[in-house]
Amino acid sequence: MTNDNYTGVTTGTVATACSLAALDILLDDEDIACVKVETPKKTLDIIIDECKRISSFKAYATAHKNPYNDPDVTVDMAIVSTVELIDKNDESSNVIITGGEGVGIITKPGLQIPVGEYAINPVPRKMIVENLTDRIPEGKVAKVTISIPEGEKIAKKTMNPKLGIVGGISVLGTTGIARSMSSEAYKNSIVTQIDVALASNIDDLVFVPGNIGEKLALKQLNVGKEQIVQTGNFVGFMFEEAEKRGINKFTYFGHIGKLIKVAGGIFDTKHAVADGRREVMVTHAALCGADKESLQRLYDSKTTDDMMDILNEIHLSVEVSNSIAQAIRDRCMQRFDLDLNVILVDMEGNYLNSNYKFITNK
Repeated sequence: MTNDNYTGVTTGTVATACSLAALDILLDDEDIACVKVETPKKTLDIIIDECKRISSFKAYATAHKNPYNDPDVTVDMAIVSTVELIDKNDESSNVIITGGEGVGIITKPGLQIPVGEYAINPVPRKMIVENLTDRIPEGKVAKVTISIPEGEKIAKKTMNPKLGIVGGISVLGTTGIARSMSSEAYKNSIVTQIDVALASNIDDLVFVPGNIGEKLALKQLNVGKEQIVQTGNFVGFMFEEAEKRGINKFTYFGHIGKLIKVAGGIFDTKHAVADGRREVMVTHAALCGADKESLQRLYDSKTTDDMMDILNEIHLSVEVSNSIAQAIRDRCMQRFDLDLNVILVDMEGNYLNSNYKFITNK
């Protein structure tokens, strides 16, 4: 495994390791505790939990993803690969890869895998083929079936249902190494929401920070789940990717505590990266005519909800919210040439600004 606490291995690497182990026990009939997997980045030693022959031509192996410093829902998840050696036909490839229990099936266009196929991404497929091919006996084909016993349950905690991947999780990875949520791998996983929406010809997209924003948008707006794109903390990245794909207008909807940061030019909204909420709020309150005492109270407040209570007391909540929403539009227009329709809400979904254009169902 990797030595860095901030890195782990991808589901694709574990699936490849299990496939290697299952093939090796068919060829050598020896207990296998560890295998070496060639990834696009480097060679990794992967521990195998169990490896067993089913027959003279079929075996399976199981391994799991070790924990690393990331809230990855697939950590500690068991992955199983069953390898069966079958006779080679003239036109067949050396390795056939398919999915089993707990591996999702693609039902919407726009992803890297065609509709109807198992959600085993191109790099994991390539890794399995490249690691197994030289070991396969002449005249034989290795049929590899990847299964994830807890996959269907775990998938409910991922974006798979929204992306149209049903019945389980995806076997992912671009480098073989999993990194924390600041990594390119995580960004690549969330940008697929845009690709799926475009491939399905969905208009009127609504970008939200996360799950809470999505729930409030479904409650307050006349939209369906397929129209909603979660940005996570990577607002700038997601807006840039939208612009690259020709999207120049959409609604940006969410709790003011997240969206207000963009008004200050903060496009990575993770708290540990930057937090200028009170500074932005005080600035806009001052521009809207708040007195010095109120400004001090705003500056001393702990949350944006507390700040909005103060603005309500001095009858400036809508005016300040409108000013912040306009600042968000201006920042995005300057950086991305995006024309945003901004809707700021509180935790109950109540609208805070009035200068939005989106038609609601309320």
